[in-house]
Amino acid sequence: MKLAVWTYEGPPHVGAMRVATAMKGLHYVLHAPQGDTYADLLFTMIERRNHRPPVSYTTFQARDLGSDTANLFKTACRDAYDRFRPEAIIVGASCTAELIQDDPGGMAETMGLPVPVIPLELPSYQRKENFGADETFFQIVRSLARPVPRTERPSANLIGPTALGFRHRDDITEVTALLHEMGIDVNVTAPYGATPSDIARLGAAHVNVLMYPETGESACRWMARELDVPHTRTVPIGVGATRDFVAEIAGLLDVAPRLDDSRLRLPWYSASVDSTYLTGKRVFLFGDGTHVAAAARIARDEMGFEVVGLGCYNREQARMLRALARDFGVEALISDDYLEVERRIEDLAPELILGTQMERHIAKRLGIPCAVISAPVHVQDFPARYSPQMGIEGANVIFDTWVHPLVMGLEEHLLTMFREDFEFHDAAGASHHGGKAAPRPQVDPAPAPAESGPEARGGAVDIVWLPAAEKELKKVPFFVRGKARRNTEAFAAQQGVAEISVDTLYEAKAHYAR
Repeated sequence: MKLAVWTYEGPPHVGAMRVATAMKGLHYVLHAPQGDTYADLLFTMIERRNHRPPVSYTTFQARDLGSDTANLFKTACRDAYDRFRPEAIIVGASCTAELIQDDPGGMAETMGLPVPVIPLELPSYQRKENFGADETFFQIVRSLARPVPRTERPSANLIGPTALGFRHRDDITEVTALLHEMGIDVNVTAPYGATPSDIARLGAAHVNVLMYPETGESACRWMARELDVPHTRTVPIGVGATRDFVAEIAGLLDVAPRLDDSRLRLPWYSASVDSTYLTGKRVFLFGDGTHVAAAARIARDEMGFEVVGLGCYNREQARMLRALARDFGVEALISDDYLEVERRIEDLAPELILGTQMERHIAKRLGIPCAVISAPVHVQDFPARYSPQMGIEGANVIFDTWVHPLVMGLEEHLLTMFREDFEFHDAAGASHHGGKAAPRPQVDPAPAPAESGPEARGGAVDIVWLPAAEKELKKVPFFVRGKARRNTEAFAAQQGVAEISVDTLYEAKAHYAR
């Protein structure tokens, strides 16, 4: 386990908490020291849930380590059952409590509680949050699901959505609508909104819709093997993937494929003259494997972007993403180190970043437009409005989310280019305010300090940007300005030039254009 300022995934017990919080009638007893209750904030503050997660903590302290911490756990289990009366209980240890090796699962099984008790073995120092969610849901399904008669009408389970998932709430609504349009009922959605009793009847469905492989694939594989319920392979994110999903599930259930795509906005815009500004935009993608794979297809095949790099932080999806990267002719970045991701972005100098909230911060520092496509996300990515990623409306949401940063970036660049024009000059008497705006007082700006670093030095030469060159550099679009600066400094160092003038800037441009 690694401690860091930023982390893409929490420890695996946070994944277990996402499953427990998503379900109803299930309680999680977590053997954890005082302080590990911070995870409650993830749901009440970031996801803005109106209730606390169904989790009871032992919250042992340092002084308890010299006594019997096992009794603390047993007391917490008994109190949790007496207070909440759940249909089932899952038990486990946080990463810190794992070190004292109290075996919560073994202790809970000896207590004789009148409900199923499901022990979780989550290796906190080898695996992370998505694994924790996937393993927890798998253990719940394996413990509670049994063979039952199939439903009379074609039906499907929606598998994988959890609490704190990126747009999971709205994706459920969108996928449910896709199925209903083909006459397919939803048998159970799990873990989101499911009870232990619902888990017991998962086998009644004719097919499982695997919405998020990160959190539901192990359970789907078990159900295919033990309950004879097949699962889908296509995640319906994007226009093409949604059509493929409809065709796939229609084939699995032997029903007629139907898709009302009259609400789609992306295809006509991609074919319009206005979209030429987007064509060929260089984009870098990073996030969880499922959302990055879907976004890469949308970027290349539906938006006309050039994918210059992609990667994921969850190593469980590494093989799939490496194969996809080969198809795109790029090298996959598999890393949970945000600094490594930032270095790759700086090297590639993309015009758009599609990533997580980490990449949003990186993009802000580098001055590159960014849209969020994957967890981890912050409160702004849990909107109160309907905003799915899957299905027809999801394709429209993605279209807006990706295009707006580019269009606004173009506007910002044009304002920068024409800031000396009378319409935009701060001291201009006439402006788009109709002469009603008072001119701002003019202050002579001090020369900007030269930016120097390892790239800005060649031998003993210190590179200095002359004011006229700095002014000219600002005419370069902001999303490639950093690359232009680095290239010019490297060229100047090669030539032994200590001061970068406007002529040096254009000589460097000509040099790298060859």
